[in-house]
Amino acid sequence: MNRIEELLADHPDFYAFDDLERMKLAQHARVERFPAGSTIFQEEDEAEDLVLLLSGEVAVQNTLPGREPIQIETLSGGDILGWAWLMPPFRRMSDAIALNDVEAVALDAAGVRTLCNAHPELGYRLYQRWLPHLADRFRAQRLQLLSALSGA
Repeated sequence: MNRIEELLADHPDFYAFDDLERMKLAQHARVERFPAGSTIFQEEDEAEDLVLLLSGEVAVQNTLPGREPIQIETLSGGDILGWAWLMPPFRRMSDAIALNDVEAVALDAAGVRTLCNAHPELGYRLYQRWLPHLADRFRAQRLQLLSALSGA
């Protein structure tokens, strides 16, 4: 088992996958490091990767016209960053900024989608794991935007 397969095996969202499935996913993965203060992605960027945070903290934020960016949430090791890779037009809907040094596993989104299409059982499990994160993001974004708007 290579390092990326081990990192996937240790991630709570990949417990449901067997060694062969993790090996197939690892073929589309690489370890990434983002220094503190760096932009991991920006709103409207193409969602080329899905990111599993291993360590560090990331601010997910949105910009409202005429206002400073609103931090929607802070993610850290064990969290999944980004969901726009799941559905067309595959564009980011927020900014992600490294609050401190971040280490992550980035999986190539196009490769993972191809893998999911070729192996529907794997794809179904992957979507089952990602949908709760998606729902959490929508909830957090809604609450932050309501809070920002009520303070206007």
